[in-house]
Amino acid sequence: MKLDNKRTILVGLAFMSISAFWQVYDGIIPLILKNTFGIGDTASGVVMALDNVLALFLLPVFGSLSDRTHTRLGRRMPYIVCGTAAVAVAIILIPLGDHLFSLPLFIVGLGLALLAMSSYRSPAVALMPDVTPKPLRSKGNAIINLMGAVGGILMLLTIKLIVPKTDHPDYIPLFVILDVFMVVCVAVLFFTVNEPKAVKKMEAESRAMGVVEEEEKPQQGAAGEKLPPDVFRSLCFLLGSIFLWFMGYNAITTAFSKYANHMWGLEGGDYAMVLMVAQAAAIVAFIPVGVIASRIGRKRTILFGITFLAVAFGSGIFFSDRFTWLMFVFFSLAGVGWAFINVNSYPMVVEMSKGGDVGKYTGYYYTFSMAAQIITPILSGAVMQFMGYKYLFPYGTLFVVLSFVTMLFVRHGDNRPKAQVGIEAFDVDD
Repeated sequence: MKLDNKRTILVGLAFMSISAFWQVYDGIIPLILKNTFGIGDTASGVVMALDNVLALFLLPVFGSLSDRTHTRLGRRMPYIVCGTAAVAVAIILIPLGDHLFSLPLFIVGLGLALLAMSSYRSPAVALMPDVTPKPLRSKGNAIINLMGAVGGILMLLTIKLIVPKTDHPDYIPLFVILDVFMVVCVAVLFFTVNEPKAVKKMEAESRAMGVVEEEEKPQQGAAGEKLPPDVFRSLCFLLGSIFLWFMGYNAITTAFSKYANHMWGLEGGDYAMVLMVAQAAAIVAFIPVGVIASRIGRKRTILFGITFLAVAFGSGIFFSDRFTWLMFVFFSLAGVGWAFINVNSYPMVVEMSKGGDVGKYTGYYYTFSMAAQIITPILSGAVMQFMGYKYLFPYGTLFVVLSFVTMLFVRHGDNRPKAQVGIEAFDVDD
């Protein structure tokens, strides 16, 4: 039985709208905070970390609530529709606050938007496995990730094309386009996918395929059983590595729009071209990375990725005073490096878990990655504010290099996966 690609693409529209929002959020909000309201980089980092703080607490809550919700529209759809509607109203307040130089209006809009996003992010992600038989979820997740990447690139292109090169750009057109884009995505999803019918169809397909809960069989022992000391040590070093490379990577991506404007004089949406190249390179790299990992192992592939990322960020140290076309090359290398890391790190964590503890170990992965994304915008913001913008790339490079060191001590979780080809190579957890 084949994956229903059309249905999966339609389901992926929700994730596409989410990715579009975060692309605009990460790029434009720091610029508004700095250029319109004169907020220092440390305080700006606190604001940029708020979404991760909310996610840490609210994503599990709303994910669990949607699990227990039963309506004629389904379990997930009410959250997706209502959440998107709330975001659509709230995000218009953000550029209005900027346009009117009203910090209270801006903060209210931003806070409501972040709360609304947290209310439907988990249900939107959970919809795909709800309507997809287990053996086909790898391909389904690949399509979902591709849809998200497309949403991000479309918004970067929009930023490049419509944000004017002025001291105080009018961001209202950008947010209106984002608003319409998100609403259209979810409206198409709502009117083309009947969630209850899709779930029943999935259950029938699963029975036809003879799928029971065979994927829950223990892999390395009983759930809750303690790991051997050497495996536990590897897990600690791996989680430390995850924390460190997110500290470096997220610092650069969160502050890049401000850095490009302040250090390189890139105005309007010009910075988006650099990030667009990096994201496109990452998408392309997803295809060969599965083959590479199957040949040399996950650990070596990650080490290569860390090296690429360190070289890419390290290059920024030598070009801090001017922008050069070489930055497109280096950021392409960063995109490839991030793909090498991101594809293989989560499977290594899960590889060390017991069969019934996969969810718990998934929680470990997201706890360490999310903690880094909460801390690093604040810490890197303080570095830029009190030491200077030129230290952003050294900061990011330092943490990436440290992750290389800790990764050397990881001795487990390095099973060589079967090489993935075609669409399955895009199957990556965010």
